[in-house]
Amino acid sequence: MTEKIIILDFGSQVTQLIGRRLRELSVYCEIWPYNRIPEIGDDVKGVILSGSPFSVRDAGAPVADLSGIKGKLPLLGICYGAQFIAQTFGGEVNASIAREYGRAMLDVTMPDSPLMKGVSSRSQVWMSHGDTIARLPEGGEVIASTGDVVNAAYHIKGEDTYAVQFHPEVYHTAEGGKILANFAYGICGCKGDWTPASFIDTAISELKEKIGEDKVILGLSGGVDSTVAAVLLNRAIGHNLTCIFVNNGLLRKNEFEDVLASYQDMGLNVIGADASAEFISGLAGVTEPEQKRKIIGRLFIETFDRYARKIENAKWLAQGTIYPDVIESASVNGPSSTIKSHHNVGGLPEKMNLKIVEPLRSLFKDEVRRVGRALGIKDELISRHPFPGPSLGIRILGDVTEEKLRILRDADDIFIKGLREYSLEGNAAAIEALAGPGAKEVASASDPTMTAKNLYEAIWQAGAILLPVRSVGVMGDERTYENTIALRAVISTDGMTADWVHLPYDFLAKVSNDIINKVRGVNRVVYDISSKPPATIEWE
Repeated sequence: MTEKIIILDFGSQVTQLIGRRLRELSVYCEIWPYNRIPEIGDDVKGVILSGSPFSVRDAGAPVADLSGIKGKLPLLGICYGAQFIAQTFGGEVNASIAREYGRAMLDVTMPDSPLMKGVSSRSQVWMSHGDTIARLPEGGEVIASTGDVVNAAYHIKGEDTYAVQFHPEVYHTAEGGKILANFAYGICGCKGDWTPASFIDTAISELKEKIGEDKVILGLSGGVDSTVAAVLLNRAIGHNLTCIFVNNGLLRKNEFEDVLASYQDMGLNVIGADASAEFISGLAGVTEPEQKRKIIGRLFIETFDRYARKIENAKWLAQGTIYPDVIESASVNGPSSTIKSHHNVGGLPEKMNLKIVEPLRSLFKDEVRRVGRALGIKDELISRHPFPGPSLGIRILGDVTEEKLRILRDADDIFIKGLREYSLEGNAAAIEALAGPGAKEVASASDPTMTAKNLYEAIWQAGAILLPVRSVGVMGDERTYENTIALRAVISTDGMTADWVHLPYDFLAKVSNDIINKVRGVNRVVYDISSKPPATIEWE
């Protein structure tokens, strides 16, 4: 039985970060909507209440039933959670005259409090609230304050109930990790034994029991999630797993052949399904982005289904679903109003009448990578950047043609190879540039466990985009009127938000020069410096 902490989500944009920080402490946790509290068994060691965009004073503010939790289990309220505990149990929350947003300095007034053990007497925290707790709940005692907020952190006597009006989960709170560790280890008594190795052992055992001798089909993409899911399933059921890798004609340069070759010595049963001609034909003359996505999705399903039906008696469809996908579909506000139509296997379960198995559905992206490394998967697969399901079809703005694909593939190949070749080891100037405003530290940009050796490893996702723009240029003594390539590189942790990467000028100059000189049909290169939000990572 895996011990866990339950996080009740009141709709905060950083609820996932609470989960990520606990997982970094090797403590398993699950995020649930505030109005769908799971059964509290012996495996639940504590509960955390998240922040929220609501005020507890709003008429429609979210309300959770804590009758089976408060006073019975360790409880930590964060921001809205702290105010909710106060207002529900005899305290008072008012609109604050001195609202706090951003950095504040926390003064620990009760250093012997279990929540503040080892925390500096004065340290930076991150605030984001317009209300403040004017009166503590019954039995409440202050354990920390800021210059403007007296009740910045409190404890309820006789209970393991704690609350903070700041956000310990965000990286701007200097000692937030220590506060969460105090709650998880010291107050909840968690052992911190949630590791890649423990996950692999448990997952293999559960997959064997769930699937038995049934046959499973999995759609490989060459990406991290599907690769790790395939290897994990292969460890559990061996030859009963069949993987299908569809070539949609929109992959990057040599990708179909290279990915198939990379799987050859992994013991996987992989079928290469080349349907490139069908996809290119189906997209002819189509310019509207969503229509392109739907065509690609439909053709993928048809191709996958055609090959999958050759596998007799298959009962399961395996998917590389990861935890952010699960949280999204069970969020406070329900499933997202716009489901991404490029999700590769969308519609397949219904069409093929197969049961679903998702071996990675409890993992965040960085955890998937750690599990992959523990499984012994080659780093060339584990460190691959995310790549969109519709592939280059949504990196060519406008209609898709073979000539446009040639131009984009060649430009993208130069860009990605350049990122891999640009060393960061000993390159202090490049590292300093990458760590510019809004960017995360290079060492943890794509995986907190990995120190980046080159630009590719330091980046979450990168690629080239072919714009529907032609411009005048000069090559030699001749006037040209050719295409424009945009380069995009972002740093992120889960793709939900992203910052543009401060690529070194010398790198950009070389890549631009190489693309213009070596890719026939391009005479201009630009770099995208938009963050998400408001811009998305992909252009379509």
